[in-house]
This record gives sequence, structure tokens and C-alpha cells, in this order.
Amino acid sequence: MKLQLSRPVSILIIGAGGTGGYVIPHLYRIAYATKRKYRVVIADGDIVEKKNLIRQNFSEFDIGTNKAEAMAERYSETFGIETEYIPEYIEDEDMLCDLLIPKTNEARSQKPAYIIIGAVDNNRSRVMCHNVFNKLDDVIYIDSGNGEYTGQVVCGIKENGKVVSEPVASIFPDILTDTEKFPSELSCAERSVSAPQSIAANIFAATAISTMLYYLLAKGELETTKIAFSARKLLMKGIAQYEK
Repeated sequence: MKLQLSRPVSILIIGAGGTGGYVIPHLYRIAYATKRKYRVVIADGDIVEKKNLIRQNFSEFDIGTNKAEAMAERYSETFGIETEYIPEYIEDEDMLCDLLIPKTNEARSQKPAYIIIGAVDNNRSRVMCHNVFNKLDDVIYIDSGNGEYTGQVVCGIKENGKVVSEPVASIFPDILTDTEKFPSELSCAERSVSAPQSIAANIFAATAISTMLYYLLAKGELETTKIAFSARKLLMKGIAQYEK
């Protein structure tokens, strides 16, 4: 797809932990280096704990702080880019739409490009993003998913009501039938049990997302919308078409 270099952008990042926390600084650098008008919203309902320092992009100074707040304040101040943060989990489609496309009376000479970055670790949130993708006529939805060492990043694109590139749940339809709970619905015991991930996989996923953002925002064109990676094999590959 092509994105005019002068077109303003509204970006909603859902998840500021394992993968999102490494995407965010790269997003700010890309935004700082380009001349677009940006609106950035970071959403995460989780709090930084000491155990997060092993794998996520936080420091001891952040412990006890909301993850979205920590990321927003650190990088918006560093790069001088105004940022909104939502210290809660986004688990409602209408709320997601309102955050991505705020109601405003401000006259706009050019319609913003709307980008959702899903750095989540549960399929219930992916279903929500998928439903919003289907509702909107123009949206870019980048989703990252990974296990301990392997994963994929998929960029769904919709322009003028037409799907140009399929979103992740259309490629992996099992996501739509998953019975996972939203993060806020998990008990303390359930939250303490999570699928194993490595910092290497998170960094690989963040690199793939950041590269897509670079080509979209700095170059105005994205050719590869699907990437598979293996952090163990040090392999990242753009895929023209996934086999369903």
C-alpha cells in the first residue's frame, strides 16, 4: 500500500509490555524523523513489577508504575511528541474505536491514517481488534504473536472499505474460536501462569513491527505485510502468502 508522506497519522498501541515496550521507542524515533502530524495513544492496564525487568523494556525506576504511563512519559518527553496514555486494558470495541478516532470539531484538511498496533498476548483481544478492523472502512492493523522463540507479525490493511491485506485472524481463523479471557477477567493465579516467551522473541517481533512502521511512515509504502521469524535460528522472512 501507499501512504502519502504528508498525511497525518493516529496510532493506538495496545500493550506496552514484552513486545510493545520495544516497539514504542522505535515508533517515536520514526515519528521524530518524519514531518507528519502524529497522535499517539498507548494503552495497558498492567503495572511494572520487578520480574518484568528480565524481559521487558523497563528499569527499577518504573516498578509500581503503570506500563503505558511509564512508556508515554519516557519517550514523549525525550522526543517532544505529545502522547496520551490509557492505564487500563482495552476490552471494548467501542472504546477502541473512540481512542483511535476521537470525536473532534477540529476541521481537518486531510483524513488521518488510523493504525492499530496489537502487542497483546491473548486471542480475545485479537478478536476485538479483528471486529474493529471489519467495522472501519480505512484502517491498518498490525498484530504480533509469538511463543518462546518463534512468531509472526501480520499487517492487515483496509482502504475505502476494501481489504487490501488480510488481518491476522483471517489468516489464522482459530483465533476467532479461542475461548481465552480478557486480561482483566483473569484471576491472580491465572495471571501468574503465562506461555513462555524470551526477550529474543520479543525483540524480533518488535523489530518486524518497527520495520513495517518505518516503511509506512517514513517511506509511504509497504510491500511486505506478513513476516515469520525464529529467534533461535536468527531468521526473519517476509511471506507473500500464508497457507491456511
